[in-house]
Amino acid sequence: MPAVSFEKISPPVRRGPIAPIEQKQRGVIVQILDRFVEARVKRAQKDDKGVIVHRDPAPK
Repeated sequence: MPAVSFEKISPPVRRGPIAPIEQKQRGVIVQILDRFVEARVKRAQKDDKGVIVHRDPAPK
């Protein structure tokens, strides 16, 4: 006979909807690099006058 026994405790039941996952704010360096890329694309469009590239604005 074991001297000590432990009860098995079940995990708590989640009630209600799952909380939405918050998006992390993008780093400052990434934002600066995005601005450089956008400027380069705009310059390339003026030179080529070819395909127009539209970038969706990042959600805030």
